[in-house]
Amino acid sequence: MRTAALPARPDRLSPAYYTAVRVPPHLAATASLPDTLPAGSPAKVGILDLAFAVRGGRTELVERYQKSPLQIMRPLWIDAELPGMSYVYLMATGGGIVQADRYRMDFRCGPGTQVHLTSQAATKVLRTEYDCATQLVRLTAQAGSYVEYLPDPLIPFKDSRFYQRTEVTVAPGATVVLGETLTAGRLARGERHAYRALATDLHVSRPDGTLLAVDTLRLTSAAPGPAGGGPAVFAGADHVSSLFVITDRVPAAEIADALHEALAGFGVLYGVSVLPRDCGAWVRLLDSDPVRVTAARTAAWHRVRVLLTGRPAPDLRKP
Repeated sequence: MRTAALPARPDRLSPAYYTAVRVPPHLAATASLPDTLPAGSPAKVGILDLAFAVRGGRTELVERYQKSPLQIMRPLWIDAELPGMSYVYLMATGGGIVQADRYRMDFRCGPGTQVHLTSQAATKVLRTEYDCATQLVRLTAQAGSYVEYLPDPLIPFKDSRFYQRTEVTVAPGATVVLGETLTAGRLARGERHAYRALATDLHVSRPDGTLLAVDTLRLTSAAPGPAGGGPAVFAGADHVSSLFVITDRVPAAEIADALHEALAGFGVLYGVSVLPRDCGAWVRLLDSDPVRVTAARTAAWHRVRVLLTGRPAPDLRKP
């Protein structure tokens, strides 16, 4: 009897594993050797690699690899409505992302799993003198899984340079609810669009490579015109938040209608659209009140949760 060979484990400490490829040119041009610790040094590479599977009727964390400054505590099962859903808080032990940091997070959600991923606090990107900082996020949702990835806001400090690439692979029959919130800067210090460069890429696809959605953001302090002056650059607001719902549980138009209903009356500027191939819908909202932005996105998430699962979302409290 022939035994199939197990797939080779990746070398997570190899630069090829945690280094972003296709970095936007205006960020790639900043590559240099910092006068502090260079990329790849101890504490400069943060890695999380988590795998989930159904065990005994609930979703369990079955594989975990973590390298400081990224880490997690044990999963929690705190949802009375979905008792089998695993809630995981993502944490960073440092005070923020600094120059030449390289972060990578992988979330592998097996068939039928229910997973909620969120951060413990906002992600702060600190001042950059040399090079830039990068973060790679790869999320895979297999058939029948229901996955929510809703991190807290990203806050770029003055003179920071940061690139984030998020790749989401959604199998037919799987659902992913993905959120992202960006703040114009460290507002309490009067820093609005004072970063040097901020770039994000989101790619959503099927396992066979079929592309479902792409969302690209490129912001630089050298951009023509006043920062934040148009709809593509916060429209003068201090916060922009997005929620993507990729699913085939219900028609895309029904998801879009639910998002409209959830946001009516909040007073935020927002737009809703269905995604290509009828794979879901998404919303982007803008406002200068962080409390209102959080409440609006939370309402959209709650409405989608009820639509897709028939169960309300819990009132999460950060530890």
